[in-house]
Amino acid sequence: MTDHEGVRIERHEYVVELVLDRPEAMNAVSTRQAESLVAATRLLADDADVRAVVVTSSSAKAFCVGADLKERGSFTDADLMAQRPLARRAYGGVLDLPVPTVAAVHGYALGGGFEIALACDLIVADESAVFGLPEVSVGVIPGGGGTQLLARRVGWNRAADLIFTTRRVSATEGSQIGFVDRVVPAGDDRMAALELAAAIAQNSPVGLRNAKTAMRRGLDVDLASGLDIEDGCWRATAFSADRREGVEAFNQKRTPRWPGRP
Repeated sequence: MTDHEGVRIERHEYVVELVLDRPEAMNAVSTRQAESLVAATRLLADDADVRAVVVTSSSAKAFCVGADLKERGSFTDADLMAQRPLARRAYGGVLDLPVPTVAAVHGYALGGGFEIALACDLIVADESAVFGLPEVSVGVIPGGGGTQLLARRVGWNRAADLIFTTRRVSATEGSQIGFVDRVVPAGDDRMAALELAAAIAQNSPVGLRNAKTAMRRGLDVDLASGLDIEDGCWRATAFSADRREGVEAFNQKRTPRWPGRP
């Protein structure tokens, strides 16, 4: 276990749990917690043994309620401007993790909390989850990737509905709209997300990383360019030690022992 202030890392073999750990504030993201999130995601990004990351919360009431507005209440404009690059690094650190990521959401996932979940590849939400982007109601806009990530998941019109109205939606509606991937009974979000990540982590580490790279890099280019990106990632995987082990294990009818090397 590795601890940073407001963030905790727990390892489950090849799956790492990144715990938002400021329960007294329902994980309202303070400057210190943002710094810890940057440090933790950098640590995980550099760890070749990590195959999947699950983002969870130690708060019983919330995944994360967004920016710490109590802290920001004392900010000058200069303070807010100075904090902005840190906020981008914090949310970007989750988004740029090179391995598959799963958000385990219960309770409130509002503002920046919703954006942390959107920065993950998959969202598992229990029946208590409540999502919303309330920023325009307090005079700002989503700034942790929400205007971009939500629209890419659900389309411009559905994202506009949620951002412009600031309305809150349940896990069930989130699934119907398209940003929640799995809805589970109340209290089961963490275990369901860890089980999903463990299933993902059984696969080739090289394949997982290159598949994510191909998907991420190809998302906003034309089809021909995307296919070129895919081809490059395919080549990086096909000539790896993982590919050789995968074929050998298949033919020998055994579980692969992934080298995890390009």
